[in-house]
Amino acid sequence: GRGRGRGRRDDKDGGAWKPCTKLGRLVTQGKIKALEEIYLHSLPVKEYQIIDHFLEGKLKDEVMQIMPVQKQTRAGQRTRFKAFVAVGDHDGHVGLGVKSSKEVATAIRAAIILAKLTIIPVRRGYWGSRMGQPHTIPMKVTGKCGSVRIRLVPAPRGTGIVASPAPKKMLQMAGISDVYTSSCGQTATLGNFIKATFFALNKTYGFLTPDLWKDNKFLPSPYQVHSADLAKKEVK
Repeated sequence: GRGRGRGRRDDKDGGAWKPCTKLGRLVTQGKIKALEEIYLHSLPVKEYQIIDHFLEGKLKDEVMQIMPVQKQTRAGQRTRFKAFVAVGDHDGHVGLGVKSSKEVATAIRAAIILAKLTIIPVRRGYWGSRMGQPHTIPMKVTGKCGSVRIRLVPAPRGTGIVASPAPKKMLQMAGISDVYTSSCGQTATLGNFIKATFFALNKTYGFLTPDLWKDNKFLPSPYQVHSADLAKKEVK
């Protein structure tokens, strides 16, 4: 058919994952022990199986919205379905995937894969005393998409998530239990509202707080450390 070579068909040996990237090979060999090592060196994740390897059994996915989108052609309109899917482990990792397809099921499947590839770490902190586990965001952050702007503000323990249903789901998936939110713009555009929340959560690790001022030793990249293993040709 008109596949144009995008996406590989399942392997005949039961669909076992054969990594195509250096990072995938290091993960299958057990050289990279945690997802945080990947984030530390800002290594791009191109295979969703890497995320499955580290967060298997913990990840939950939620379809946030399905909307029809149309393109005008000579024969009339061509309708496709656009799916927004959020994934998270309720413990500091969250991702968002957006995909359009002719069928709803195909759009959701592809959006789940894209959401896994965009998983980000979410920094959590305290409001007031540092007792117990981190429960809120460590500082005020803002996210913007289209006309929608959302501001997340730290809240005391026991407050809960003070937000409308769409960002509330995203914040729960990120593992945040207490936060105030304030939003403006056309929040009825749910896709932009979800994206703005995701961008705000993404900023939590971009803020340099005083507890991060201490000197850090720069570790070599895993590609550098395991260069000898990566140089070996794989035996087929």
